[in-house]
Amino acid sequence: MTLIAIFFPFLSFFLRGRILTAIICLVLQITLIGWIPAAVWAVISLQNERADRRNDKLIKAMRNR
Repeated sequence: MTLIAIFFPFLSFFLRGRILTAIICLVLQITLIGWIPAAVWAVISLQNERADRRNDKLIKAMRNR
């Protein structure tokens, strides 16, 4: 998924169900200069989502103690 976020940033958002964000990212990505910020944005967003899922899993584990 990280490679998709680098090469096709808009697709990364689209596959995760963030349609409006994908459209905004696509508009940014259309310009050659905007490709790098769009790729960075997609990778950071992907990492944040993974961290959120990991934290939710830890919270659930602590509540079940």
